[in-house]
Amino acid sequence: MKLLFALIISTTTILGSFAIQAKEINGKMPDFTLATVAGNNVRLDELKGQVVMMNFWATWCGPCRQEMPALEALYKRYGKAGFTILGINIENSANSSKRTEIEKFVSEKNLSFPILYDNKKVVTTTLEKQFLGKNMGMPTTVFLDRSGNARFLHEAYKPGDEKKYKKMIKTLLRE
Repeated sequence: MKLLFALIISTTTILGSFAIQAKEINGKMPDFTLATVAGNNVRLDELKGQVVMMNFWATWCGPCRQEMPALEALYKRYGKAGFTILGINIENSANSSKRTEIEKFVSEKNLSFPILYDNKKVVTTTLEKQFLGKNMGMPTTVFLDRSGNARFLHEAYKPGDEKKYKKMIKTLLRE
């Protein structure tokens, strides 16, 4: 019985360490301009006045792929309230076959929010240095307030996390 209890406690401790939750952060997200799948550019500073959800993802990431329909639903629900999502793909989109794979995925999932290419990892590296202090896992999501300040950081994804996202979005929209 003691052995079973010890096993349960150690398993809970190990599994608990993988449960990454959203954390509050505070800092100015530097301006950037990235190309979109649609062929235009998005400049972060032009989005001031909106709540921005920056979602860093890759096509090879299972949880990223799983999360995308939930992000699309959030975009449709809160878009008219002053909210937008930037889906920032971190793969080498300079490679034409990779770019085609990304575009195909976006089309298959009917994603209407902007999907940006960060193939040189400029924005990714900034986020890692300024807010994470480590290499970023996939997916990673950052919420910016209307002034462009990074306020919340969420790493990983599991079904149900969109409920946490809704709370963060509503908090920032109310400010």
